[in-house]
Amino acid sequence: MEYFGIAAGMVFTPASLLAILAGTFIGLVVGALPGLGSVVAITLVLPFSFSMETAPAICLILSVYCCSVFGGSYSAILLNTPGTPQSAATVLDGYAMAKRGEADLALGWATGASAIGGIFSTFVLLLFAPQLARVALSFGPIENFALTCFALTCIAGVAGANFILGIISGLIGLFLATVGVDPLSGETRMTFGYFGLSSGIELIPVLIGIFAIAEVFDRATAISKPSDEPGPRIKAGFRLAPLAEWTARWGTLLKSSVIGSFVGVLPGTGASTASFISYAVAKRTGRFRKDVGTGEAEGIVASETANNAVTGGALVPTLALGIPGDPVTAVMMSALVIHGIQPGTRLFVESPELIYASFVALLVINVVMFVAAAPFAHVFSRILHLPDAIIAALVLILSVLGAYGVRGNMFDLYVMLAAGVVGYMMRLAAIPAAPIVIGMVLGPFVEESLRQGLILTDGNIAAFFGRPIAAALMSVTILIVLSTAIMSVVNLASRLRTAGK
Repeated sequence: MEYFGIAAGMVFTPASLLAILAGTFIGLVVGALPGLGSVVAITLVLPFSFSMETAPAICLILSVYCCSVFGGSYSAILLNTPGTPQSAATVLDGYAMAKRGEADLALGWATGASAIGGIFSTFVLLLFAPQLARVALSFGPIENFALTCFALTCIAGVAGANFILGIISGLIGLFLATVGVDPLSGETRMTFGYFGLSSGIELIPVLIGIFAIAEVFDRATAISKPSDEPGPRIKAGFRLAPLAEWTARWGTLLKSSVIGSFVGVLPGTGASTASFISYAVAKRTGRFRKDVGTGEAEGIVASETANNAVTGGALVPTLALGIPGDPVTAVMMSALVIHGIQPGTRLFVESPELIYASFVALLVINVVMFVAAAPFAHVFSRILHLPDAIIAALVLILSVLGAYGVRGNMFDLYVMLAAGVVGYMMRLAAIPAAPIVIGMVLGPFVEESLRQGLILTDGNIAAFFGRPIAAALMSVTILIVLSTAIMSVVNLASRLRTAGK
């Protein structure tokens, strides 16, 4: 802690503070635009950081990273379109609150939860970064497989009463994640001889199609069938819930912060995984778990707290081990190398002031993000007062730009449109569409870690239970799946008996 004062002096300079303000603005805007995301945001500012001093450059990159993750919640709540994959779980309750006329309150929940998660993870890093780095080394492919299997249990949570249909929907998502090049052998699979599928089905176009394009179709049919009943009065702007409401959800705030910080430390997982794990835990153990998925603030709190807590945790393997956990931290690490900073085990010994400067910068960034979120919310939420036809057109334009901008590939637009049609049909049939996205997000992690684990154990999957961490996670996963299945059968039998009477 003797370096804390030096680190604070590096951050609280005009150049570093200006870099934080600029990074906050860029991160919020890029994060809110569907299809761009944190990698694009950091890539945009990377050339500007080369001519900056080390501390301001770190502040710029970190602020863009943190704020782009949070920025995805704007479009998730207001347009039913996750700006980033990390905000996919936020859609489930955030947009439901917006449709109920509580967009300002939903944005307040997302902002407060994001700031709390980010600040919590930063304090954890300040106290336990070296110890967490050693914990991360104990997680191998087998433990990662068990962790992602546990994350998949949130499919049951979002499926609701349609448990079987939800499981089928999740399996479709897992299947779509296998299309393209085999990550281990390099062979193409499930392409059916079509070259466009050789690079796989990109997540972003499916995400946009399932949520945004399906919403456009829904609004189009609503416009063609005008109703005499007035809709809810949309409240634009930004509103924080009373303190009593926050304290009522302190358990979810704490659990989600811990989950996000821990998952962020593990290389190769990321904020999307943390978000769905946290959402699954809130769905099962939260105080308001029965309402999660229908427009309950606890769902927003779980998702946004966890995915922003990851931003701090992800710095541990990046800085302490020199292992980038995802593409975002890989780009960040390359920027540090360009500035003469070599991440790894020696960094804590050779340049501890830079480590602590990063932690201090994260604290400042989360506070600035919280303050800046209110005026941004007022601007973004004004779009809800536009006529439905204009909103639908705006969503369609942003969707096309977002889907095409990922790879500059026309095939992704066809995928987006097909996903939109499927998503709309699933709405009409009351089939949950969210499990498809969950399966696609977690599918690559599940497959890669499973196959690596099988290689390590010579194909003996029973050996997975010989690893204490993996055995504990797998046991909990099996219990959750079995209990959910039993409860679904009991509920179905109860409904059949009621119908028979």
